[in-house]
Amino acid sequence: MRIVLSGGGTGGHIYPAVAVARQLEAEEDASAFLYIGGTRGLESKLVPQENLPFRSIDITGFRRKLSLDNVKTVMRFLKGVKESKRMLKEFKPDVVVGTGGYVCGPVVYAASKLGIPTLIHEQNAIPGLTNRFLSRYASTVAVSFEGTESAFPAGKRVIYTGNPRATTVSKANPQRGFASLGIPDGSTVVLVVGGSRGAKAINEAMIEMASLAVKESQVHYVYVTGEPYYEGTRKSLREKLGSLPNWLHVLPYVHNMPEVLACTSLIVNRAGASFLAEITALGIPSVLIPSPNVTNNHQEANARQLERAGAAVVILEKDLTGQSLYKAVRTITGDPALRKSMSEASSKLGKRDSAALVVEELRRLTGGK
Repeated sequence: MRIVLSGGGTGGHIYPAVAVARQLEAEEDASAFLYIGGTRGLESKLVPQENLPFRSIDITGFRRKLSLDNVKTVMRFLKGVKESKRMLKEFKPDVVVGTGGYVCGPVVYAASKLGIPTLIHEQNAIPGLTNRFLSRYASTVAVSFEGTESAFPAGKRVIYTGNPRATTVSKANPQRGFASLGIPDGSTVVLVVGGSRGAKAINEAMIEMASLAVKESQVHYVYVTGEPYYEGTRKSLREKLGSLPNWLHVLPYVHNMPEVLACTSLIVNRAGASFLAEITALGIPSVLIPSPNVTNNHQEANARQLERAGAAVVILEKDLTGQSLYKAVRTITGDPALRKSMSEASSKLGKRDSAALVVEELRRLTGGK
């Protein structure tokens, strides 16, 4: 199968597309790929590292207020459609997959106008603007959260597949995670992370929480601060604690996140859709702190899905303090029965065969090519 992938802006849009490529590679030796991303997005760095052929178009998103910049965005969109058509005609894909972000707009739209089957994947409980627009043109819309199919009333075919990133993470080795952290196998690990670049509010709560957790040395806390906050967080922790104890591990970034997640007992993090797919694939209970700075407050909608299922505790950022965070963490780590029930609820939400379901739908769209 020849497949064009498109998704950009954040890892949450990029990694599901990569997971689909890896699944197809595993199933078919003769697969061929082209990834069309944005010239300014994170995909321009991440996708080449995944050894996927990459080409780019220049595209930006609409501003929600009236602005002359929106006129420029329309012009970039039209130019992007023209460039996408040229790339598609050259590559001759059997199907085009869009996983979100502004760059998907011209790519999937161009494919639909050329009569190429298309699938778009929505990671969040509340759809993004681009996918809402594309749903009327796409052959299939795939959603990550069961019960959110109705969010695409204009879709020709809307199916629940889960998030393909779950498939990648479900295969991770926990022993490698423990080894990379320097933590004995089988230890209780609380992972606190605020996203790839960190989050100021979560880092501040981390620092306050550490002084409360000082007596709980049987639990290993792993603080992933994000590069911009790393030095400042370490300095503040040393000032509060005198030195960094051996149960507190402070890291700027985790390059092997699937393996670290596989050895995690409880996670504190934002509520980005791909990350939630990862933790439910592994059955990890969570304390979720949705980012308030996202479109349509979609992270809180994502988090509430897990909360309603009994898999997570939600703390809004306005209510976040070191004390409130420690209380939530200690309630779960100190109650094995609660942690087990949350883990089971998380696991029930996990869709570990998601990538295979997407590939199955791609075969249906292409007549089994």
